Amino acid sequence: MSAECGCACGAVHYTVAGPLRPVIACHCTQCRVSSGHHVAATAALREHITITGQVTWYESSTGVRRGFCGICGSNLFWETETSANMSIFAGTIRGKTGLTLAGHIFTADKGDYYEITDGLPTAAADDPNLTTQ
Repeated sequence: MSAECGCACGAVHYTVAGPLRPVIACHCTQCRVSSGHHVAATAALREHITITGQVTWYESSTGVRRGFCGICGSNLFWETETSANMSIFAGTIRGKTGLTLAGHIFTADKGDYYEITDGLPTAAADDPNLTTQ
């Protein structure tokens, strides 16, 4: 699969030349605070992602960083030091993706203002079975 992706203002653009994981909704506190709600993310091998423009990185916890556009603030990436994959905020992919939402993680941290009612698999914390598909 080849996907064209980028931030809202166009300062950061990236392409993915390879398969994308199904979309997972993360309800952890950090994702909710950084995005204003839960995050919907897919992932690809880092070696399949080509980035142009300046990504601003924020170390949100030890060994974990989040990438965003320093101009418009669009959330773009999430990654750990040890993973071969980089998570990609699904909303930054332009056009049709062919992806589907496969489940929800960190549901123990979800906001009290919404319910998860889609019947997809849920995990109270991380779930490697969902996030490494």
